[in-house]
This record gives sequence, structure tokens and C-alpha cells, in this order.
Amino acid sequence: MIKNLIFDMGRVLVEFDPERNLDRKEVYDPRNRELLLKEIFHHHQWHEMDMGLLDETQMYKDVCTRIPQHLHEKAYELIFDWNDPIVPVEGMEELLKECTEKGLKLYLLSNASVAQPIYWLRIPGHQCFEGTVVSALEKCVKPDRRLYEILLNRYDLDPKECLFIDDVKANVEAGEALGIKGYLFDGNTAALREFLMRNSIL
Repeated sequence: MIKNLIFDMGRVLVEFDPERNLDRKEVYDPRNRELLLKEIFHHHQWHEMDMGLLDETQMYKDVCTRIPQHLHEKAYELIFDWNDPIVPVEGMEELLKECTEKGLKLYLLSNASVAQPIYWLRIPGHQCFEGTVVSALEKCVKPDRRLYEILLNRYDLDPKECLFIDDVKANVEAGEALGIKGYLFDGNTAALREFLMRNSIL
């Protein structure tokens, strides 16, 4: 019996789309967009922030050495304020509340930077969660099995009683290798709810 739901954060609980972030920060010039995508979101340092190897301040300093000065302000906004505003995945907050009302325990397993605990409090539905494990704070990222084991051990969870919901196939498969049932999320909250109902989880 599934008693615990483990959620990823980006593209599961909240939207994360670098192209839309550029739109919100009013970066429209194609050359500037391409450069900022390359030097921020697609740069290996973004992954290193998830690893906890550097924080936003250090990344911003490094990015400024790679881009022209007129883009420094936009780079700052994209690095520090990509989560402002928070854009929840449609229908997810309602589903989280429904799950907790049914007695399910919710946990977060996310690749994110050390800033995550700050903006986490602005994510709709965060109050439904029993616990969180964030990659940067543990110095390892999904799909490394160690991150999953930290969650299971810290909250004394039985893998067979857990369902892991993530938008990345490799991350789902890593959980399944540890005995955690997986669900590959495609942005359709209604389909997730139907899955939970069909499998007598919700």
C-alpha cells in the first residue's frame, strides 16, 4: 500500500522554463536570450548550484565575467529572482491538499540550490509536506541513489510504501531501482490524479 508521495519540485510543483523566465524579465533580443541561456541556465554552473558547490552570489560574479556589462542586471534577476513570481503547476495545490486530507504523507526530493528553503515558503501547498530533501544541502543530486537514501533514512520511509513523482525519466528509474514506485509527470495534474485514483492511492 502506498502511504507516502514523494514529489520533485521544478516542472512538478512549480513551473520552471528558462525561456519564460527571459520573457518575464523582458529579454527579447535573440542574441541576448541565446547568450543568457548559455551562460546561466545551460551552463554547468547551474548544475553546480544544485550540487551545493557554489551559491547564487558566486555564480553571478562568474557569469558577469562572461557576458557584456549591459546584461549584468538581467543576469542578476535571472539568477536570484527566477522564482519571482512563483508559477504553480495548474491544479497541483488542490491535489496536494486532497492527498493530505486522505491521510497520505508528502515529501519533497528536489535538485535545487541552497536558496530553496527561502522560496519554498512561497510555493502553494508547501505546508502539506512532512519533510524535504534538497540536493545542494546534501551535496549530491538526482539520480544519485544517495539522495533517495537520505530521504528514506531521514524520515524512516519504506520504499514499498512510496510513490515518486518526477518529470525526468532517469530520476524516476533511480527511485525504482531502490524499490520506490515511480510516476513520470508530464505536466498533466489531472492525469496524475486519475493515476492515483485508479491505483487506489487516493
